[in-house]
Amino acid sequence: MQDVAIRLDHRPGALAQMGQVLGDAGLSVEGGGVFVTDGHGVGHFLFHDGLAAAAALSSAGITVHAVRDVLLQRLRQDQPGQLGALCTRMAEAGVNIEVMYSDHDHQLVLVVDDQEAGRIVTSRWNDDRT
Repeated sequence: MQDVAIRLDHRPGALAQMGQVLGDAGLSVEGGGVFVTDGHGVGHFLFHDGLAAAAALSSAGITVHAVRDVLLQRLRQDQPGQLGALCTRMAEAGVNIEVMYSDHDHQLVLVVDDQEAGRIVTSRWNDDRT
């Protein structure tokens, strides 16, 4: 799975255009979100094939900033403090979380600055929970 970071114009219909372009390309958004920052839409969306999504979006004139691999983690919703505990482990490993959102399967999606160290933390987190 990959995160595609994009810039959208801050105007009615910009998100609709993005959705139409992806639909026409046969690509499904698996999670993500868009926010307005400094007058521009900044979006991060999850895809099975981020490169295909980036190509479709770019060909429609939508600015793609990056395509990056993600870490997926399922937190136990019945246990308060899960997010803080996982993020603490990432911080202790020197991993900076740059983007965080949820996918459509209730998993936490993390874009981090050190993918390998983040994978180790994620693996150990899973081992400790079993």
